[in-house]
Amino acid sequence: MIDFDPFATIIEGHLDHVSYFNEETHYTIAKIKTSGVENPVTVVGFMAAVSPGESLRISGTWETHPKYGQQLKINNYEVTLPGTVEGIKKYLESGIIKGIGPSMAGRLVGHFGEMTLEVIEKNPERLFEVPGIGKSKAASIESAWKNHHSVRNLMQFLSEMGVKTSYCGRILKAYGDNAVDILRENPYLAAKDIPGTGFYIADAIARKLGFMQDNPERVSACILHILEQRANDGHVYLYGSRLIEKCRDIFNIGYDEAIDGAYNLSETGEIVIEKKSDHFEEDALYLKELHDAEAGLAQRLLAYLSIPTAPFKIAQDDITGKVQKKIAIKLSREQLDVLEGVLSHRIAVITGGPGTGKTTLIRSLAAIFDFEGKKVELAAPTGRAARRLTEVTGRKAQTIHRLLGYNAMDGYFDRNRDNPIEAEAVIIDEASMVDTLLMYNLVAAVPVNSVLILVGDIFQLPSVGPGNVLSDMIDSGKIPVFYLNKIFRQAEESPIIVNAHRVKDGEFPVFEKPDGSVKITEFCFIEQNKSDRIPPVIVELCRKTIPDTFGFDPVEDIQVLTPMHKGIAGTLNLNQVLQKALNPNPSIVEAMGSRFKEGDKVMHLKNNYQKEVFNGDIGTVVEINGKKKQLYINYYGRVVGYDFEELDEVSPAYAISVHKSQGSEYPVVMIPLVTEHYMLLQRNVLYTAITRGSKMVILIGSKRAFEIALKNDKPRERLSGLKKKLETYSRL
Repeated sequence: MIDFDPFATIIEGHLDHVSYFNEETHYTIAKIKTSGVENPVTVVGFMAAVSPGESLRISGTWETHPKYGQQLKINNYEVTLPGTVEGIKKYLESGIIKGIGPSMAGRLVGHFGEMTLEVIEKNPERLFEVPGIGKSKAASIESAWKNHHSVRNLMQFLSEMGVKTSYCGRILKAYGDNAVDILRENPYLAAKDIPGTGFYIADAIARKLGFMQDNPERVSACILHILEQRANDGHVYLYGSRLIEKCRDIFNIGYDEAIDGAYNLSETGEIVIEKKSDHFEEDALYLKELHDAEAGLAQRLLAYLSIPTAPFKIAQDDITGKVQKKIAIKLSREQLDVLEGVLSHRIAVITGGPGTGKTTLIRSLAAIFDFEGKKVELAAPTGRAARRLTEVTGRKAQTIHRLLGYNAMDGYFDRNRDNPIEAEAVIIDEASMVDTLLMYNLVAAVPVNSVLILVGDIFQLPSVGPGNVLSDMIDSGKIPVFYLNKIFRQAEESPIIVNAHRVKDGEFPVFEKPDGSVKITEFCFIEQNKSDRIPPVIVELCRKTIPDTFGFDPVEDIQVLTPMHKGIAGTLNLNQVLQKALNPNPSIVEAMGSRFKEGDKVMHLKNNYQKEVFNGDIGTVVEINGKKKQLYINYYGRVVGYDFEELDEVSPAYAISVHKSQGSEYPVVMIPLVTEHYMLLQRNVLYTAITRGSKMVILIGSKRAFEIALKNDKPRERLSGLKKKLETYSRL
């Protein structure tokens, strides 16, 4: 029962019709018919799952809208089901109960009268009495009724707790019909069970229910949330001193309570505390899963080195003959040296910048394994990177997750130490993108008597997930590493590749700018010192200049890459202005914080193996069905459907972050550079963005921002213990 404000206006009536309803926020404009008043009352505010015919008791305050006049702004509301035959019929005709339309509503009310809703809820077996309703239809109506009331009860509860009702779908997915009871009993369960936003839901509910700040359940949830957030930022662990600071500054948790909470979580096995000294502040705190993965990864990498027999002993003349016969490529002396070295180890890293022949070496290695009668698997971290690897090698490549047989139902990999990958050699491209957890699962599934070759560019950004795996492996000095430094003649003629290497080395690029005028060339810089002018420049380039001059498609071929999401030159704003400029479709739907139109370019944000769509996949919205609350996206010729509540997995992709572009290549890349993005103006960010363009790279912004990025060669610190573990374990 809701406590209504005694000083607010309270009206009672039934819902006549809904004028406006936002699917995500549940902001509603509706008309309420009250007894004794001729004209319906307009009410505005947040109401969840209400339907015409329902009786409402609403508490609110009157306000006057300049255009629409007097209306009641909703503070709280209660719903009661209609009790009259007319009200029940209107309620069921609204479509609120899936499977009941106007015709079915008429038959039900005609048979059961005022008892209709009671029969559906308490005696659904009686539905058979109505002609045309069989066992299957009755079960469907019963299920839809329960689901509707679960949703409504949960939404009402969330509204009372001050939690966004847009989280309803995730909570119901985790807890089903008992969601409200579970959240009342222990709201902090949501922090563990609902990824991403669970902690904020839990804390809001708990505080409303009267949980104290130092409640042990809250302290534990806060610590786990902090460690999860740090993992999302790329860190594998957190120092005790930083944990204490964050507990104090963000969550008002005291020093002793934070330390006690950490030790309690250690005892229950949810975190691992690596002792560094006698002081907690200097200890390293890990989520258990990350600690197990990091330690297991170090041990497994060293296990490859412990196999005494070299996999191959092949002379360079044999390498040359086999490669040329198979793929008709002449190898350089550097490439031959690298191939000979790699083939003498069970595990090796090959690293080099653009144009140094990494792809040629992958093709050569695969050809040699073919000649030796060895089965080889090619894989990459993302779907786009795997497709690109297939294109450039002419061989089947797949994502690492697919190679490992990821089981979406239970969240485990089918391939592991007990059920290893059936291949004598595994080659991974774009290895710098592989995080600690994925690399651990990979090495666990590749037998130590096979060959594992990791190929990547260590100057690019590290993985989105926690860890700095490839760099740690190289810096440890324990894993064989082979460098490709020579830029080949064809690549030397590309201003993109030449300037990418200049940026990598901290040198200012060479831009073509004939006669002192700005000219769009293969690699150019458009100076614009006013940040608010950058979006219009990008729009003009995308919509007219580039397509008209060079024939590139503004949506398919051009990709805007920016360091950050926020700000005038961030992904959020640029996607809005580019969507408006490049997609004239007036129909729009708002869901999960984004706006979508048919024809939009969109990106899938995380691996979804049930839909077979992967992090970084880019597609086009081909249909939006508002009635079914579904959106359909075409990915590379395959159409995938999403419920509106699943659209947090999708984002407009006219502009994407540099991090999200890793493993991809685009004909035209535009890179805005503004000083407001100073936190991510880093050399490796700029280098990664430049190396995504294959035909044209256009940088737009201030020279000051460019210089900051060029000089900043210190990547953001990542707390990772792999290098240290490799060094320590190798001495055991």
